[in-house]
Amino acid sequence: MSAELVFLLDVDNTLLDNDRVIDDLRRHLQAEFGIANANRYFAIFEALRDELGYANYLGALQRYRSEIELDPTGDCRLLRMSDFLLDYPFADRLYPGALEVIAHLDRLGRCVILTDGDVVFQPRKVQRSGLWDAVDGRVLIYVHKEQRLDAVQQLYPARHYVLVDDKLRILSAVKSAWQQRVSTVFPRQGHYAHDPKIVAAHPAPDLSIDRIGELADADLMTLTKESA
Repeated sequence: MSAELVFLLDVDNTLLDNDRVIDDLRRHLQAEFGIANANRYFAIFEALRDELGYANYLGALQRYRSEIELDPTGDCRLLRMSDFLLDYPFADRLYPGALEVIAHLDRLGRCVILTDGDVVFQPRKVQRSGLWDAVDGRVLIYVHKEQRLDAVQQLYPARHYVLVDDKLRILSAVKSAWQQRVSTVFPRQGHYAHDPKIVAAHPAPDLSIDRIGELADADLMTLTKESA
């Protein structure tokens, strides 16, 4: 059934403070294996993200394990790293007001999680954070979500879309594809949103906010009418 209005919500650094998750992981790696090994893990992590197009924490851990030599005790600690990631308390890293914003937007239209990621860790993050239940299981996870807009439209047809994402690259790509059928909202949260080179390289979104919680008070109906 087609909806009048569908809100497409990103996860990392949009609803959930993923920068803090990475900081916690870095501290944990440093405590378990030292600064040099922690730095090596994140070098692999960034290289794998460039290669795949999304953050692959567990894939980086596997590649890291194959590179370093550990004593049996160290290897056991490394195996427990997957537990640290999969059992991480993601609900504690939701931005203030994130769940309230989803409830508010669901009264105006239909909320859908639209995020990039792998097929193991990202769904786990969405579930353990409480976001999966908050949107009643309306969760889409792709490698490059801006390239799967046809699938989004087929699964959640709507007269108009509102895309909320901390990455201007994504907002610009979807705006270019959907034109007036989408309104773009840019929460200035996380390291991508504050990178001056990234900000300068893309056109301004339809709406910029400092915190995701501000969406509960934004005049989104006027925004969508102006963009229609």
